[in-house]
Amino acid sequence: MFDASGVVRGPDGIARYTGLPDSVVHMLRATAEANPDREAVVETGGGPRLTYRELWDRAARVAGGLRAAGVGRGDRVAIRYGNGVDWVLAFFGTQLAGAIAVPVNTRFAEEEARYVIDDSGAAYVAEGPLPDGAPYAIEDLRPDDPAAIFYTSGTTGFPKGAVTTHANFLSNCESCRRAIGIPVGDPTRNLVSVPLFHVTGCNSQLLLTCHQGGTTVIMPKFEVRPFLAAIEEERIDVLTSVPAIYWLAVNDAAFATTDVSTVRYLSYGGAPIAPDLVGRIKDAFPAARVGNGFGLSETSSLTTYLPHEYAAAHADSVGFAVPVCDLRLDMLDGEQETGELLVRGPNVVAGYWNKPEATAATFVDGWLHTGDIARIDAEGLVHIVDRAKDMINRGGENVYSVEVENALAGAPGVFDAAVVGVPDEVMGEKVGAVIVPMPGTDLDVDAVLAHLREHLADFKVPQYIAVRSEPLPRNPGGKLLKRRVRDETDWGGPLR
Repeated sequence: MFDASGVVRGPDGIARYTGLPDSVVHMLRATAEANPDREAVVETGGGPRLTYRELWDRAARVAGGLRAAGVGRGDRVAIRYGNGVDWVLAFFGTQLAGAIAVPVNTRFAEEEARYVIDDSGAAYVAEGPLPDGAPYAIEDLRPDDPAAIFYTSGTTGFPKGAVTTHANFLSNCESCRRAIGIPVGDPTRNLVSVPLFHVTGCNSQLLLTCHQGGTTVIMPKFEVRPFLAAIEEERIDVLTSVPAIYWLAVNDAAFATTDVSTVRYLSYGGAPIAPDLVGRIKDAFPAARVGNGFGLSETSSLTTYLPHEYAAAHADSVGFAVPVCDLRLDMLDGEQETGELLVRGPNVVAGYWNKPEATAATFVDGWLHTGDIARIDAEGLVHIVDRAKDMINRGGENVYSVEVENALAGAPGVFDAAVVGVPDEVMGEKVGAVIVPMPGTDLDVDAVLAHLREHLADFKVPQYIAVRSEPLPRNPGGKLLKRRVRDETDWGGPLR
Protein backbone atom coordinates (compact mmCIF):
# COMPACT_ATOMS: atom_id res chain seq x y z
CA MET A 1 0.00 0.00 0.00
CA PHE A 2 2.81 2.41 0.88
CA ASP A 3 6.20 2.83 -0.80
CA ALA A 4 8.32 -0.12 0.32
CA SER A 5 11.46 0.69 -1.66
CA GLY A 6 14.73 0.57 0.25
CA VAL A 7 13.33 -1.86 2.84
CA VAL A 8 15.42 -4.90 3.74
CA ARG A 9 14.69 -7.73 6.14
CA GLY A 10 17.48 -8.84 8.46
CA PRO A 11 18.27 -12.31 9.81
CA ASP A 12 16.14 -11.48 12.86
CA GLY A 13 13.12 -11.22 10.54
CA ILE A 14 12.67 -7.49 11.14
CA ALA A 15 12.28 -5.19 8.13
CA ARG A 16 14.28 -1.94 8.17
CA TYR A 17 14.73 1.13 6.01
CA THR A 18 18.14 1.56 4.43
CA GLY A 19 20.05 4.83 4.33
CA LEU A 20 18.82 6.33 7.60
CA PRO A 21 21.18 8.40 9.79
CA ASP A 22 22.79 6.62 12.73
CA SER A 23 21.23 8.91 15.33
CA VAL A 24 19.04 11.93 15.97
CA VAL A 25 22.27 13.94 16.38
CA HIS A 26 23.48 12.89 12.92
CA MET A 27 20.07 13.78 11.48
CA LEU A 28 20.00 17.23 13.06
CA ARG A 29 23.57 18.04 12.01
CA ALA A 30 22.89 17.00 8.40
CA THR A 31 19.75 19.15 8.29
CA ALA A 32 21.47 22.14 9.90
CA GLU A 33 24.42 21.95 7.50
CA ALA A 34 22.16 21.68 4.46
CA ASN A 35 19.71 24.42 5.56
CA PRO A 36 21.49 26.68 8.08
CA ASP A 37 19.35 29.76 7.46
CA ARG A 38 16.00 28.05 7.08
CA GLU A 39 13.51 28.56 9.89
CA ALA A 40 13.57 25.46 12.10
CA VAL A 41 11.35 26.10 15.11
CA VAL A 42 8.71 28.76 15.80
CA GLU A 43 6.78 29.32 19.03
CA THR A 44 3.39 30.94 18.41
CA GLY A 45 2.13 33.89 20.41
CA GLY A 46 5.19 36.02 19.75
CA GLY A 47 7.67 33.42 20.99
CA PRO A 48 11.19 32.72 19.68
CA ARG A 49 11.95 31.80 16.07
CA LEU A 50 15.14 29.82 15.41
CA THR A 51 16.95 28.92 12.19
CA TYR A 52 18.63 25.53 11.93
CA ARG A 53 22.03 27.13 12.60
CA GLU A 54 20.62 28.75 15.75
CA LEU A 55 18.88 25.52 16.79
CA TRP A 56 22.11 23.53 16.53
CA ASP A 57 24.22 26.19 18.26
CA ARG A 58 21.83 26.70 21.15
CA ALA A 59 21.22 22.95 21.60
CA ALA A 60 25.00 22.46 21.71
CA ARG A 61 25.22 25.05 24.49
CA VAL A 62 22.48 23.19 26.40
CA ALA A 63 24.52 20.00 25.96
CA GLY A 64 27.56 21.83 27.30
CA GLY A 65 25.57 23.04 30.28
CA LEU A 66 24.36 19.52 31.00
CA ARG A 67 27.92 18.23 30.80
CA ALA A 68 29.10 20.94 33.19
CA ALA A 69 26.31 19.89 35.57
CA GLY A 70 27.69 16.35 35.61
CA VAL A 71 25.38 14.70 33.08
CA GLY A 72 27.22 11.93 31.28
CA ARG A 73 26.53 9.65 28.37
CA GLY A 74 23.51 7.46 29.04
CA ASP A 75 22.31 9.57 32.00
CA ARG A 76 18.63 10.51 32.06
CA VAL A 77 17.44 14.10 31.77
CA ALA A 78 13.83 14.76 32.82
CA ILE A 79 12.23 17.53 30.73
CA ARG A 80 9.53 19.49 32.55
CA TYR A 81 8.98 22.39 30.16
CA GLY A 82 5.68 23.03 28.44
CA ASN A 83 5.33 23.17 24.65
CA GLY A 84 7.75 25.65 23.14
CA VAL A 85 11.28 26.34 21.99
CA ASP A 86 12.77 25.59 25.44
CA TRP A 87 11.34 22.04 25.28
CA VAL A 88 12.93 21.54 21.85
CA LEU A 89 16.30 22.88 23.01
CA ALA A 90 16.23 20.69 26.12
CA PHE A 91 15.39 17.63 24.02
CA PHE A 92 18.05 18.17 21.36
CA GLY A 93 20.56 19.35 23.96
CA THR A 94 20.06 16.07 25.79
CA GLN A 95 20.69 14.17 22.55
CA LEU A 96 23.88 16.13 21.82
CA ALA A 97 25.07 15.35 25.36
CA GLY A 98 24.64 11.64 24.63
CA ALA A 99 22.05 11.45 27.40
CA ILE A 100 18.52 10.05 27.43
CA ALA A 101 15.54 12.43 27.37
CA VAL A 102 12.66 11.73 29.77
CA PRO A 103 9.70 13.93 28.74
CA VAL A 104 7.43 14.54 31.74
CA ASN A 105 3.71 15.03 31.18
CA THR A 106 3.05 18.60 32.29
CA ARG A 107 -0.47 17.65 33.32
CA PHE A 108 0.73 15.09 35.84
CA ALA A 109 0.09 15.76 39.49
CA GLU A 110 3.36 16.34 41.38
CA GLU A 111 3.15 12.83 42.84
CA GLU A 112 2.97 11.34 39.34
CA ALA A 113 5.79 13.52 37.99
CA ARG A 114 8.00 12.64 40.93
CA TYR A 115 7.46 8.94 40.24
CA VAL A 116 8.68 9.38 36.64
CA ILE A 117 11.75 11.35 37.76
CA ASP A 118 12.64 8.87 40.50
CA ASP A 119 11.92 5.73 38.46
CA SER A 120 14.05 6.92 35.55
CA GLY A 121 16.89 7.81 37.90
CA ALA A 122 17.13 11.23 36.29
CA ALA A 123 20.53 12.84 36.83
CA TYR A 124 19.14 16.26 35.91
CA VAL A 125 15.69 17.86 35.83
CA ALA A 126 15.35 20.48 33.09
CA GLU A 127 13.04 23.21 34.41
CA GLY A 128 13.52 26.93 34.85
CA PRO A 129 16.47 28.46 32.95
CA LEU A 130 18.00 26.16 30.34
CA PRO A 131 21.44 24.78 31.17
CA ASP A 132 24.16 26.70 29.34
CA GLY A 133 27.81 26.00 28.72
CA ALA A 134 30.53 25.67 26.11
CA PRO A 135 29.16 24.05 22.90
CA TYR A 136 29.36 20.27 23.06
CA ALA A 137 28.15 17.36 20.93
CA ILE A 138 28.72 13.61 21.09
CA GLU A 139 28.54 12.42 17.51
CA ASP A 140 29.41 8.71 17.69
CA LEU A 141 25.95 7.60 18.86
CA ARG A 142 24.69 4.38 17.28
CA PRO A 143 21.20 3.36 16.11
CA ASP A 144 20.55 1.02 19.06
CA ASP A 145 21.63 3.53 21.71
CA PRO A 146 18.72 4.68 23.93
CA ALA A 147 17.63 8.24 23.16
CA ALA A 148 14.47 8.78 25.23
CA ILE A 149 12.09 7.21 27.71
CA PHE A 150 8.41 8.00 27.21
CA TYR A 151 6.30 7.08 30.23
CA THR A 152 2.92 5.53 29.51
CA SER A 153 -0.07 5.54 31.82
CA GLY A 154 0.05 2.52 34.10
CA THR A 155 -2.76 0.03 34.68
CA THR A 156 -1.81 -0.21 38.35
CA GLY A 157 -1.10 3.44 38.96
CA PHE A 158 2.60 3.18 38.05
CA PRO A 159 3.60 4.38 34.57
CA LYS A 160 6.05 2.35 32.49
CA GLY A 161 8.92 3.98 30.60
CA ALA A 162 9.20 2.93 26.94
CA VAL A 163 12.92 2.98 26.09
CA THR A 164 13.15 4.57 22.63
CA THR A 165 16.36 4.21 20.59
CA HIS A 166 17.74 6.46 17.87
CA ALA A 167 16.74 3.80 15.32
CA ASN A 168 13.19 3.82 16.70
CA PHE A 169 12.96 7.59 16.23
CA LEU A 170 14.36 7.63 12.70
CA SER A 171 12.34 4.63 11.52
CA ASN A 172 9.20 6.42 12.66
CA CYS A 173 10.23 9.57 10.76
CA GLU A 174 10.54 7.61 7.53
CA SER A 175 7.28 5.70 8.12
CA CYS A 176 5.43 8.97 8.71
CA ARG A 177 6.88 10.53 5.57
CA ARG A 178 5.88 7.58 3.40
CA ALA A 179 2.44 7.05 4.94
CA ILE A 180 1.44 10.72 4.78
CA GLY A 181 2.91 11.00 1.29
CA ILE A 182 5.43 13.82 1.82
CA PRO A 183 8.19 13.84 -0.85
CA VAL A 184 11.79 13.38 0.33
CA GLY A 185 13.24 16.70 1.47
CA ASP A 186 9.98 18.65 1.16
CA PRO A 187 10.42 21.47 3.76
CA THR A 188 6.94 21.40 5.24
CA ARG A 189 5.56 23.75 7.89
CA ASN A 190 4.05 21.55 10.59
CA LEU A 191 1.75 22.95 13.32
CA VAL A 192 2.14 21.16 16.66
CA SER A 193 -1.06 21.60 18.68
CA VAL A 194 -0.60 18.45 20.81
CA PRO A 195 1.89 18.02 23.67
CA LEU A 196 5.55 17.46 22.78
CA PHE A 197 5.83 15.07 25.73
CA HIS A 198 3.69 12.62 23.74
CA VAL A 199 5.14 10.54 20.91
CA THR A 200 2.81 12.13 18.34
CA GLY A 201 4.07 15.66 18.95
CA CYS A 202 7.73 14.71 19.40
CA ASN A 203 8.28 11.73 17.11
CA SER A 204 5.75 12.23 14.32
CA GLN A 205 5.84 16.02 14.11
CA LEU A 206 8.98 17.65 15.53
CA LEU A 207 11.45 14.94 14.48
CA LEU A 208 9.74 14.24 11.15
CA THR A 209 9.86 17.94 10.25
CA CYS A 210 13.52 18.29 11.27
CA HIS A 211 14.33 15.18 9.25
CA GLN A 212 12.70 16.89 6.25
CA GLY A 213 14.39 20.24 6.87
CA GLY A 214 11.04 21.93 7.45
CA THR A 215 9.65 24.28 10.09
CA THR A 216 7.97 23.11 13.30
CA VAL A 217 5.45 25.70 14.54
CA ILE A 218 4.60 24.99 18.18
CA MET A 219 1.56 26.16 20.15
CA PRO A 220 2.36 26.59 23.89
CA LYS A 221 -1.25 25.62 24.58
CA PHE A 222 -4.20 24.80 22.39
CA GLU A 223 -6.93 27.36 21.85
CA VAL A 224 -9.10 27.18 18.77
CA ARG A 225 -8.81 30.80 17.59
CA PRO A 226 -4.98 30.91 17.84
CA PHE A 227 -4.93 27.49 16.13
CA LEU A 228 -6.86 28.87 13.17
CA ALA A 229 -4.80 32.06 13.13
CA ALA A 230 -1.54 30.06 13.08
CA ILE A 231 -2.66 28.03 10.06
CA GLU A 232 -3.14 31.21 8.06
CA GLU A 233 -0.33 33.38 9.43
CA GLU A 234 2.36 30.67 9.40
CA ARG A 235 1.25 29.18 6.06
CA ILE A 236 0.90 25.74 7.63
CA ASP A 237 0.83 22.80 5.24
CA VAL A 238 0.88 19.83 7.69
CA LEU A 239 -1.63 19.30 10.50
CA THR A 240 -1.65 16.36 12.91
CA SER A 241 -4.02 16.31 15.86
CA VAL A 242 -6.84 14.52 17.63
CA PRO A 243 -10.38 14.55 16.22
CA ALA A 244 -11.64 16.86 18.99
CA ILE A 245 -9.39 19.69 17.81
CA TYR A 246 -10.66 19.44 14.24
CA TRP A 247 -14.24 19.35 15.52
CA LEU A 248 -13.64 22.55 17.47
CA ALA A 249 -11.93 24.18 14.49
CA VAL A 250 -14.57 23.50 11.84
CA ASN A 251 -17.37 24.44 14.25
CA ASP A 252 -15.82 27.77 15.20
CA ALA A 253 -17.31 30.89 13.61
CA ALA A 254 -13.83 32.09 12.63
CA PHE A 255 -13.22 29.06 10.43
CA ALA A 256 -15.29 30.50 7.58
CA THR A 257 -12.89 33.44 7.21
CA THR A 258 -9.64 31.48 7.79
CA ASP A 259 -7.45 30.71 4.79
CA VAL A 260 -6.64 26.99 5.06
CA SER A 261 -5.67 26.58 1.40
CA THR A 262 -2.02 25.93 2.33
CA VAL A 263 -2.84 22.70 4.22
CA ARG A 264 -1.69 19.79 2.05
CA TYR A 265 -1.54 16.96 4.60
CA LEU A 266 -3.94 16.48 7.50
CA SER A 267 -3.81 13.54 9.89
CA TYR A 268 -5.93 12.64 12.86
CA GLY A 269 -5.67 9.86 15.42
CA GLY A 270 -5.42 9.04 19.07
CA ALA A 271 -9.18 8.84 19.58
CA PRO A 272 -12.32 7.45 17.90
CA ILE A 273 -13.78 9.61 15.14
CA ALA A 274 -17.32 9.88 13.79
CA PRO A 275 -17.59 9.10 10.04
CA ASP A 276 -19.47 12.34 9.39
CA LEU A 277 -16.60 14.31 10.96
CA VAL A 278 -14.18 12.75 8.45
CA GLY A 279 -16.40 14.04 5.64
CA ARG A 280 -16.60 17.48 7.21
CA ILE A 281 -12.81 17.63 7.57
CA LYS A 282 -12.33 16.70 3.91
CA ASP A 283 -14.81 19.38 2.85
CA ALA A 284 -13.26 21.97 5.18
CA PHE A 285 -9.69 21.32 3.96
CA PRO A 286 -10.22 20.64 0.25
CA ALA A 287 -6.52 20.89 -0.69
CA ALA A 288 -5.43 18.36 1.93
CA ARG A 289 -4.84 14.65 1.85
CA VAL A 290 -6.64 13.40 4.96
CA GLY A 291 -5.63 10.26 6.86
CA ASN A 292 -5.84 8.43 10.18
CA GLY A 293 -2.73 7.32 12.07
CA PHE A 294 -2.52 4.73 14.84
CA GLY A 295 0.31 3.80 17.16
CA LEU A 296 1.57 3.58 20.71
CA SER A 297 4.46 4.83 22.79
CA GLU A 298 5.83 1.30 22.46
CA THR A 299 5.88 1.62 18.65
CA SER A 300 7.50 5.07 18.73
CA SER A 301 4.22 6.47 17.35
CA LEU A 302 3.05 5.34 13.90
CA THR A 303 2.14 1.68 13.25
CA THR A 304 -0.72 1.89 10.75
CA TYR A 305 -2.14 4.62 8.55
CA LEU A 306 -5.46 5.02 6.73
CA PRO A 307 -4.78 7.05 3.57
CA HIS A 308 -6.96 9.72 2.00
CA GLU A 309 -8.61 7.41 -0.51
CA TYR A 310 -9.95 5.17 2.28
CA ALA A 311 -10.61 7.72 5.03
CA ALA A 312 -14.31 8.39 4.48
CA ALA A 313 -15.42 4.90 3.48
CA HIS A 314 -13.44 3.16 6.23
CA ALA A 315 -13.59 5.65 9.09
CA ASP A 316 -13.81 2.77 11.56
CA SER A 317 -10.37 1.51 10.49
CA VAL A 318 -6.91 2.67 11.53
CA GLY A 319 -5.53 1.69 8.14
CA PHE A 320 -2.71 -0.41 6.75
CA ALA A 321 0.60 -1.36 8.33
CA VAL A 322 3.47 1.00 7.48
CA PRO A 323 6.18 -0.60 5.31
CA VAL A 324 8.47 -1.91 8.08
CA CYS A 325 5.74 -3.11 10.48
CA ASP A 326 4.61 -6.72 10.57
CA LEU A 327 1.24 -7.33 12.21
CA ARG A 328 -0.20 -10.50 13.67
CA LEU A 329 -3.25 -11.38 15.74
CA ASP A 330 -3.00 -13.55 18.82
CA MET A 331 -6.44 -15.09 18.46
CA LEU A 332 -8.79 -15.16 21.39
CA ASP A 333 -10.19 -18.46 22.59
CA GLY A 334 -13.16 -19.49 20.47
CA GLU A 335 -12.83 -16.44 18.24
CA GLN A 336 -11.55 -16.67 14.66
CA GLU A 337 -11.79 -13.02 13.60
CA THR A 338 -10.37 -10.94 16.43
CA GLY A 339 -7.35 -11.17 18.65
CA GLU A 340 -4.71 -9.16 20.45
CA LEU A 341 -2.73 -7.07 17.98
CA LEU A 342 0.96 -7.95 17.87
CA VAL A 343 3.54 -5.70 16.16
CA ARG A 344 7.10 -6.31 14.97
CA GLY A 345 9.40 -3.70 13.43
CA PRO A 346 12.36 -1.35 13.91
CA ASN A 347 10.02 1.17 15.52
CA VAL A 348 9.19 -1.16 18.44
CA VAL A 349 10.99 0.11 21.53
CA ALA A 350 13.69 -1.78 23.40
CA GLY A 351 11.46 -2.50 26.40
CA TYR A 352 10.37 -0.82 29.62
CA TRP A 353 12.87 1.00 31.81
CA ASN A 354 13.53 -0.76 35.08
CA LYS A 355 10.60 -3.17 34.52
CA PRO A 356 12.04 -6.57 33.50
CA GLU A 357 8.85 -8.52 34.26
CA ALA A 358 6.63 -6.15 32.29
CA THR A 359 9.15 -6.17 29.44
CA ALA A 360 9.21 -9.97 29.34
CA ALA A 361 5.41 -10.14 29.32
CA THR A 362 4.91 -7.46 26.63
CA PHE A 363 7.85 -8.02 24.26
CA VAL A 364 7.88 -11.71 23.34
CA ASP A 365 10.15 -13.24 20.67
CA GLY A 366 10.48 -9.88 18.92
CA TRP A 367 6.75 -9.16 18.96
CA LEU A 368 5.06 -6.38 20.92
CA HIS A 369 1.80 -7.47 22.57
CA THR A 370 -0.18 -4.23 22.31
CA GLY A 371 -3.13 -5.12 24.55
CA ASP A 372 -5.50 -3.88 21.82
CA ILE A 373 -8.09 -6.27 20.45
CA ALA A 374 -8.29 -6.01 16.66
CA ARG A 375 -9.35 -7.62 13.42
CA ILE A 376 -7.62 -7.36 10.05
CA ASP A 377 -9.85 -7.60 6.98
CA ALA A 378 -9.06 -9.13 3.59
CA GLU A 379 -7.65 -5.82 2.30
CA GLY A 380 -5.24 -5.56 5.21
CA LEU A 381 -7.20 -2.81 6.96
CA VAL A 382 -6.82 -2.93 10.74
CA HIS A 383 -9.86 -2.38 12.95
CA ILE A 384 -9.38 -1.85 16.70
CA VAL A 385 -12.52 -3.39 18.17
CA ASP A 386 -11.89 -3.21 21.89
CA ARG A 387 -9.38 -1.99 24.41
CA ALA A 388 -7.72 -4.42 26.70
CA LYS A 389 -6.67 -3.17 30.14
CA ASP A 390 -9.82 -1.01 30.38
CA MET A 391 -8.30 2.06 28.83
CA ILE A 392 -10.40 5.20 28.32
CA ASN A 393 -9.44 7.47 25.43
CA ARG A 394 -10.26 11.05 26.39
CA GLY A 395 -9.57 13.21 23.35
CA GLY A 396 -6.22 11.51 22.72
CA GLU A 397 -5.17 11.22 26.37
CA ASN A 398 -5.07 7.63 27.60
CA VAL A 399 -6.71 7.07 30.98
CA TYR A 400 -6.63 3.62 32.54
CA SER A 401 -9.70 2.99 34.64
CA VAL A 402 -7.83 0.89 37.20
CA GLU A 403 -5.54 3.85 37.97
CA VAL A 404 -8.55 6.09 38.69
CA GLU A 405 -10.25 3.33 40.66
CA ASN A 406 -7.16 2.96 42.81
CA ALA A 407 -7.22 6.69 43.55
CA LEU A 408 -10.93 6.52 44.37
CA ALA A 409 -10.28 3.75 46.85
CA GLY A 410 -8.61 6.27 49.12
CA ALA A 411 -11.16 9.04 48.66
CA PRO A 412 -13.38 10.03 51.61
CA GLY A 413 -16.67 8.17 51.84
CA VAL A 414 -16.01 5.78 48.91
CA PHE A 415 -16.87 2.14 49.57
CA ASP A 416 -16.61 0.79 46.01
CA ALA A 417 -16.14 2.30 42.56
CA ALA A 418 -16.04 1.49 38.87
CA VAL A 419 -14.57 3.76 36.21
CA VAL A 420 -15.63 3.56 32.56
CA GLY A 421 -15.65 5.70 29.44
CA VAL A 422 -18.72 7.84 28.77
CA PRO A 423 -19.29 8.61 25.04
CA ASP A 424 -18.73 12.26 24.13
CA GLU A 425 -19.24 13.94 20.76
CA VAL A 426 -16.14 16.14 21.01
CA MET A 427 -13.64 14.13 23.09
CA GLY A 428 -14.65 10.65 21.96
CA GLU A 429 -14.91 9.58 25.60
CA LYS A 430 -14.88 11.22 29.00
CA VAL A 431 -14.10 9.61 32.32
CA GLY A 432 -17.09 8.42 34.33
CA ALA A 433 -17.10 6.98 37.85
CA VAL A 434 -19.87 5.01 39.54
CA ILE A 435 -19.43 5.19 43.29
CA VAL A 436 -21.02 3.18 46.10
CA PRO A 437 -20.74 5.24 49.34
CA MET A 438 -19.71 3.87 52.69
CA PRO A 439 -22.76 2.24 54.27
CA GLY A 440 -24.94 4.66 56.18
CA THR A 441 -23.21 7.78 54.81
CA ASP A 442 -23.91 10.43 52.20
CA LEU A 443 -21.16 10.95 49.65
CA ASP A 444 -19.51 14.38 49.47
CA VAL A 445 -18.72 14.51 45.74
CA ASP A 446 -16.70 17.72 46.07
CA ALA A 447 -14.47 16.11 48.68
CA VAL A 448 -13.94 13.09 46.42
CA LEU A 449 -12.96 15.33 43.51
CA ALA A 450 -10.57 17.34 45.70
CA HIS A 451 -8.88 14.09 46.76
CA LEU A 452 -8.54 12.93 43.15
CA ARG A 453 -7.03 16.24 42.02
CA GLU A 454 -4.27 15.75 44.59
CA HIS A 455 -3.33 12.36 43.14
CA LEU A 456 -4.20 12.48 39.44
CA ALA A 457 -3.65 14.67 36.40
CA ASP A 458 -6.70 16.80 35.63
CA PHE A 459 -7.61 14.82 32.50
CA LYS A 460 -7.94 11.64 34.59
CA VAL A 461 -10.36 13.16 37.13
CA PRO A 462 -13.89 11.95 36.30
CA GLN A 463 -16.16 14.40 34.53
CA TYR A 464 -19.18 12.25 35.30
CA ILE A 465 -19.99 10.80 38.72
CA ALA A 466 -23.00 8.62 39.50
CA VAL A 467 -23.77 7.50 43.03
CA ARG A 468 -25.59 4.20 43.60
CA SER A 469 -26.67 2.49 46.79
CA GLU A 470 -26.71 -1.09 45.49
CA PRO A 471 -23.50 -3.09 45.04
CA LEU A 472 -21.68 -2.91 41.74
CA PRO A 473 -22.29 -5.86 39.40
CA ARG A 474 -19.55 -8.47 39.53
CA ASN A 475 -19.04 -11.95 38.15
CA PRO A 476 -18.62 -14.99 40.46
CA GLY A 477 -14.87 -14.37 40.50
CA GLY A 478 -15.40 -10.84 41.81
CA LYS A 479 -14.46 -9.06 38.57
CA LEU A 480 -16.42 -5.92 37.77
CA LEU A 481 -18.90 -6.29 34.91
CA LYS A 482 -18.15 -2.94 33.28
CA ARG A 483 -20.48 -3.40 30.35
CA ARG A 484 -23.36 -3.69 32.81
CA VAL A 485 -22.06 -0.65 34.68
CA ARG A 486 -22.21 1.37 31.45
CA ASP A 487 -25.63 0.05 30.47
CA GLU A 488 -27.23 0.56 33.88
CA THR A 489 -25.92 4.05 34.64
CA ASP A 490 -27.80 7.28 34.01
CA TRP A 491 -24.93 9.76 33.89
CA GLY A 492 -26.85 13.02 33.78
CA GLY A 493 -24.76 16.08 32.87
CA PRO A 494 -20.97 16.40 33.14
CA LEU A 495 -19.47 18.05 36.21
CA ARG A 496 -17.30 20.31 34.02
